[in-house]
Amino acid sequence: MNLAFSAADLAFRDELLHFLQQHCPPEAQVTRDRIGTDDVDDNGVMVIPAWAKAWQATLFDHGWMIPSYPPHLGGRNATPTQTLLYLEALAQRGICRSVHFGGYAIVGPSLLEFGNAQQQALAPAAIRGDTVWCIGMSEPGAGSDLAALSTRAEDAGDHFVVTGQKVWTSYAMVASRCFCYVRTDKDAPKHRGISVLLIDLDSPGVEIRPLRHLTGQAEFAEVFFDAVKVPRENLIGELNGGWRITMGSLAHERGGLWVEGVASCLRAVDDIIAMVARLGLQGDSAVTTRVARLYSQARSLRAMGWKGFASFAQGSSAPEHSYMKVAISELQQTLYEFGMDLQGSGLAVTDPAIAQEAGRWQSAFQNALAATIGGGTSGNTTQRGCAAGARPAAWLRRYAWTFPSPTSNA
Repeated sequence: MNLAFSAADLAFRDELLHFLQQHCPPEAQVTRDRIGTDDVDDNGVMVIPAWAKAWQATLFDHGWMIPSYPPHLGGRNATPTQTLLYLEALAQRGICRSVHFGGYAIVGPSLLEFGNAQQQALAPAAIRGDTVWCIGMSEPGAGSDLAALSTRAEDAGDHFVVTGQKVWTSYAMVASRCFCYVRTDKDAPKHRGISVLLIDLDSPGVEIRPLRHLTGQAEFAEVFFDAVKVPRENLIGELNGGWRITMGSLAHERGGLWVEGVASCLRAVDDIIAMVARLGLQGDSAVTTRVARLYSQARSLRAMGWKGFASFAQGSSAPEHSYMKVAISELQQTLYEFGMDLQGSGLAVTDPAIAQEAGRWQSAFQNALAATIGGGTSGNTTQRGCAAGARPAAWLRRYAWTFPSPTSNA
């Protein structure tokens, strides 16, 4: 068995690294534990900065946006192995392709897979970032249970009339279009009465209200639809066939996220090791044992990711990647909380001006609480525990060994 990369694969990686050295702007080299943007307007609402627009376009124009795609879609017909080398190279260096993932990671691939010729023609602009999209999934009464959505689209012949509300909609404030999941048959079983519509957000009846974090910044939004008319040609795929598109959308979203997630975990472990040395805790067996276990978990998840990738590359499904979405997001919480624990009483200080390491661990932990929700909620393991630092029973059972003496009787 030959486990080495081929000469062509190594040449591909060398070409990529040369391109990154020549073209990657410093702003795209994310040093924090959350890929996104802190650029906001005067009202604290997130905006897409000019550097991010230019960087995404540069990647597309040079065939490095989605390497496995053909050149007219921002790629270079890369093999699956080359694609994984690409994802790992970017993740290990903390380089983001885009600050709004919905267009290139969900909408573009979904249009190509499920859209007609006219709809597929929208994909290049979505992948290049020329068109900014948001994804209309979550709702106040359904959360991440997409099958429970209630936003309805009434069939009016040549158009649909959409009424309802979406919530936690990323990038809605800066998007021009919404890839929206709606209920088109209220009498059908809840998984079967769903369709997908492309909705122009400047349509009459659409209202967008930014949702602010505790920091005052707004990265998400509520989107309200009040009898919004949507042309019938904006229906993606078959009427009431949206659940199939849903599964494809989530698969596209999760397909490469595990690479970034594993890389962030391994970076966190390295930084924890450095902190342990700085604090002189190398002789503390409880600390070093916990570090070793966290490192083993991160490396095991990387191996599982490669296993799923091997199946995917041979044309099979990769259920490992859906599991990894859960495992990585929960491991991130554990790692960042451990980083705070090592600071002792300093863990309560969050002001970057005076906190240890500019509050990196506190900020990362707070952001990681949302990681178990984005891309599909982790289920019962996150339904409790987000308030006051409580941990759900399932979470404790899974990671009991990371705590000196878990006492939860939940």
